[in-house]
Amino acid sequence: MRFAILFGGNSYEHEISIISAVVLQKILNAPLEFIFCDAKRDFYLIPASKMNAKIFSSKAYTEEKKLILKRGGFYKKGLLSEGRVPCDCVINLIHGRDGEDGKIAALLEFFDLNFIGPRLEASVLSFNKELTKLYAQNLGIKTLPYTMLRKHETQNFTPTFPCILKPARLGSSIGISIAKDAKGLDYAKDVAFELDDAIVVEAFESDVKEYNLAGAMIGEEFVFSIIEEPQKKEFLDFEQKYLSFSGTGKIQEAPLDEGLKNKLKTTFAKIYNPLFKGALIRCDFFILNGEVHLNEINPCPGSLAHYLFEDFNGVVEGLARSACNEAKIAIRYDFLHSISGQKGKL
Repeated sequence: MRFAILFGGNSYEHEISIISAVVLQKILNAPLEFIFCDAKRDFYLIPASKMNAKIFSSKAYTEEKKLILKRGGFYKKGLLSEGRVPCDCVINLIHGRDGEDGKIAALLEFFDLNFIGPRLEASVLSFNKELTKLYAQNLGIKTLPYTMLRKHETQNFTPTFPCILKPARLGSSIGISIAKDAKGLDYAKDVAFELDDAIVVEAFESDVKEYNLAGAMIGEEFVFSIIEEPQKKEFLDFEQKYLSFSGTGKIQEAPLDEGLKNKLKTTFAKIYNPLFKGALIRCDFFILNGEVHLNEINPCPGSLAHYLFEDFNGVVEGLARSACNEAKIAIRYDFLHSISGQKGKL
């Protein structure tokens, strides 16, 4: 099977997406095509031999073949004809906006491309941290209590210090601050509002345990990764998070009893099925007072969380074969036919 890795996008996580694509080049044992979406949302076909940081930072990628997306695939334009980029399945590896908010999912679905990644509804609900909490609560899954601050609304709330502020629609480590007093709160709001017009505020729980679990459904069976306990300081900052997946090694599994492992997997399955079918996702959980709480859903995790799987290649191949787009609706025009011969009708 030949994969096309789609990466880049107009997103604060643009550079992280590039790192993810470079990592997967080393990990996936399959023929690969690399399709870069630049900040202007133009597509370029990047030769595998040129997949390195410099081609993007120097903008040398603009010298490569420009692509257009249309029915059935990505096409490169020639002088007399168009050639389709050979691909059996696209891997959506655009992190943040474009890749995780539903734009790319809608395009790939609309133009009938087979792809691995969250579909439109799943993207919308997981991209916005407030909607993620509402989705989890609807499933009976606990989340931490929170307050929403909105940039153009009067902010009347009394925080409990320390508290953590998160932009509602950014990656889990971008623009996040811990406020320990009123002065720190004002600074944290300024930082977050520079990046988003909505902020999630939660009490900072210093004794909380955090665990990450990735997985997917292949056919009707779940495939789970190992469970990771991320190593962090006060909280997992941008550098810690994204350096952790830029290597190609494996992570050591967290030493958990079988009861807690099963709780995490059961909660993951509730979140995943059926909304996230077709995607490989990672859920980040908190354990507080012995109970599982959902922190967030990563619908396109960094380098697809390859470091958490024993047989990552097998998971991707299986998912590519079982992922399917929405069923087509048969349009027959029966109603228009029935009225076309009636006098005074259309």
